[in-house]
Amino acid sequence: MKVTDLHKDCCSVDEINGKALQVNHNHSAGNHTEQHSDDDGHNHGAEEPSSWLSHWPLLTSLAVVIVMMVLEYGFHTTFNTVTQLIIFVPAYFLAGYNVLNLAIRKALRFDFFNEFFLMSVATIGAFAIGSFSEGVAVMVFYSIGEWFQDSAVSNAKRSIKALLDIRPDSVNVIRDGKVITVAPADVAIEETIQIKPGEKVALDGILLSDKATFNTAALTGESKPDNKAKGEVVLAGMINLNQVTEVKVKAAFKDSKLSKILEMVQDATARKSQTQLFISRFAKIYTPIVFLLAVLVVVLPMFFVTDYVFKDWLYRGLVFLVISCPCALVVSIPLGYFGGIGLASKNGILFKGSNFLDVMTKVNAIVMDKTGTLTKGVFEVQKVVTNDFDEKELVLLAAAIESKSTHPIGLAVVKYAGEDYHNAKIAEVTEISGHGLKGTINGKTVLAGNTKLLKKFNIDYNHEIDAEADTIVVLAVDGKYAGYITIADEIKEDAMQAIADMHRLNIQTVMLSGDKQNVVNKVAKLLGIDKAFGDLLPENKVEKVEALKKEGKHLAFVGDGVNDAPVIALADAGIAMGGLGSDATIETADIVIQNDQPSKIVTAIKIGKLTRNIVWQNIALAMGVKIIVLILGAGGVATLWEAVIADVGVALLAILNAVRIQQMKL
Repeated sequence: MKVTDLHKDCCSVDEINGKALQVNHNHSAGNHTEQHSDDDGHNHGAEEPSSWLSHWPLLTSLAVVIVMMVLEYGFHTTFNTVTQLIIFVPAYFLAGYNVLNLAIRKALRFDFFNEFFLMSVATIGAFAIGSFSEGVAVMVFYSIGEWFQDSAVSNAKRSIKALLDIRPDSVNVIRDGKVITVAPADVAIEETIQIKPGEKVALDGILLSDKATFNTAALTGESKPDNKAKGEVVLAGMINLNQVTEVKVKAAFKDSKLSKILEMVQDATARKSQTQLFISRFAKIYTPIVFLLAVLVVVLPMFFVTDYVFKDWLYRGLVFLVISCPCALVVSIPLGYFGGIGLASKNGILFKGSNFLDVMTKVNAIVMDKTGTLTKGVFEVQKVVTNDFDEKELVLLAAAIESKSTHPIGLAVVKYAGEDYHNAKIAEVTEISGHGLKGTINGKTVLAGNTKLLKKFNIDYNHEIDAEADTIVVLAVDGKYAGYITIADEIKEDAMQAIADMHRLNIQTVMLSGDKQNVVNKVAKLLGIDKAFGDLLPENKVEKVEALKKEGKHLAFVGDGVNDAPVIALADAGIAMGGLGSDATIETADIVIQNDQPSKIVTAIKIGKLTRNIVWQNIALAMGVKIIVLILGAGGVATLWEAVIADVGVALLAILNAVRIQQMKL
């Protein structure tokens, strides 16, 4: 790849944010291929960063410039015009062929206001007035700057695409008692796969082995090994650490959580922040203006300067053109957002677009669901209280109907009941959103849910249970109150610290839950949450969020259940807990926290603010230096040498500032 080809990937906001990077997943073969699209729509296969030797044309031109400078300024050697042309013209084309080629192709489409045309005019103009060495130097150093810019962009892309490497190309599946190797996409649901120590899990499933230990860093950003027991969920992307393990597949290759994560990461690069959109629009206006100003720098003095010399003022106009190149802005700003997305991915946080990095910097209220967000969502039955009903039968009926639910509370009831409920005849189970379940079990009409469910069906119950501090599942059988089951949840280890960190950032905390107000108050008081509302249906949560937005709050909503999806969509930033979270919630969310830790909410805010600071530092640096040198160039103080060094220098400084975000510790 020649150095100036690189410019196609690094000097266009549109290309950097997705058009230059399209990642196609060949699921059937398990291969990962990339395509880079240039401005004419041609696709190039993905390439590794090129070696120094592959840049021999540019290095040859650089050597020519250095040798000629030493001869001219060190040994005071003079060359006639013909000799200079023989030496510098080949060097110029070696360094600038691709820039000239792109400038011509764009000009044929009447696109004159771009950096390729700008550099071509400036360098050809330098040749026209006899500044051969400066013309070649401008093109050489401009191309060297692009070379370093491309390296920075490639590193950022590799950081974001690193997740692609965690998906294996093959998997060992057990068929007819034999272990055979196939592509992951060829494995059917309910088949059993075998994972050897050190191998990556290719598909989501349930652990069949008694126990196993996995490295989950690729999914969660946490390096601590995760011990799994038989029957627990194992996800694609995990690495088996200690023994041969068998897993029953529960999701197709394309539907695995890992595949969805990869799609999110890929899509994130295509969604621009408001700052990027502004710079993109700014560059389209800025470039023709500086072209016009450069022309005026040459022409206007003709009418006002008595000793006007066209060659001198043309030189000033060329300096003006060189320094006005907007690459430092156009490259470093998207690169800063790339870095922010990459840093978030390393910390187990997936931003679905750089625009949400900006949104998180403005958040002043965080609204959270309780179960699965602030609590572990790992429930255990505490007690069973019956009302003239056999306890064993009540538990059986409760487990049978809750077996049709994926809610953590229902799973706790099923776990408590054991295997007995499997013999029950289950029919017509329907979910009543925000209330619970209704179904027919062994010919009996069973209701299982909260007290609102019984009120909905006008069933009287013992109102003393309203004061119960734990979560409860109330049951009615054939229209009569039958009893209730109390279930306790455990608060996540980092929940209290997360709330404290939010308060330190002057962020209001609000908890919304469908659970009883007593339970909600207990959790809110323990964690120090500002406001807490219980007994809420999904539509009530929407109303609460709308009320906060009317107060002028910029809010993020954090949840994990299907019923949280509407509120997540309504919030300025929707955050989903990706471990326990439902697919609908993860799809709707703007940000996904892979390890379900509430403290990552604060980390996401910090990454957003860090990214914003670096982006605006680059804007200030680039604009400040350019304005100074533009003024000096128009006044005849700055030379072409100084212009190109300032242009390349400020671009490199901005890029170095942008890429450092990927190395930062939070």
